[in-house]
Amino acid sequence: MRLSPRVWVGAALSAVAVVALAGCSGGSWEEKCSTNADQAIECAPEDRAPAPKVSGELLDGGQYDITQDRGQVVVVNFWGSWCPPCRAEADDLESTFAATRDQGVRFIGVNVQDSRDKAKAFEQSLGVTYPSLFDSGNRVALNFEIPPNSTPATIVLDRDGKIAAVFRKPVLQSMLQPVVARVAAEKPATGGAVTTPTSSDAGSPSAGSPSPVAR
Repeated sequence: MRLSPRVWVGAALSAVAVVALAGCSGGSWEEKCSTNADQAIECAPEDRAPAPKVSGELLDGGQYDITQDRGQVVVVNFWGSWCPPCRAEADDLESTFAATRDQGVRFIGVNVQDSRDKAKAFEQSLGVTYPSLFDSGNRVALNFEIPPNSTPATIVLDRDGKIAAVFRKPVLQSMLQPVVARVAAEKPATGGAVTTPTSSDAGSPSAGSPSPVAR
């Protein structure tokens, strides 16, 4: 049976998802990691691969570069307004962010294959307070090898900018927060200082402060 172009592309993207993120280190780093009871991949510090570049324009028009959050644990969530599971997990992501931000944890969303207006309306309706990159061209998503059919996906980066955990499905607070807390409790291998948000950070994107731009 001959597959239609749409089915063929979907199958190809699914194949990419099987090896998602492997390209970040140019090898099979995931084979050194373990899968927990919630089907998340967790990597011991010595087995972690460096994360690719995460930077670009925020939904509100500002700029973000993940290097400004080096020394923090960074949770990167890929989402779209067209994605029902993204709506389902939004409250759990926001609750986890609120519960862990004082531990030196930042959240950054990556909005993929979307229009800016739809993305803003979607996030404003959910009241999420951390910022999002507007990745309409999938540049950041492709850097992480996250195809559209793998959305939502959530990646936890340690304080050294390495991939500590990967969720390739909608998350619940009960599965995400323990992983984030474990990574946040680690000391950075580089010896960098661990900082926590202060009142002076309130207006900065990296602080995840409340703004009209959600996630």
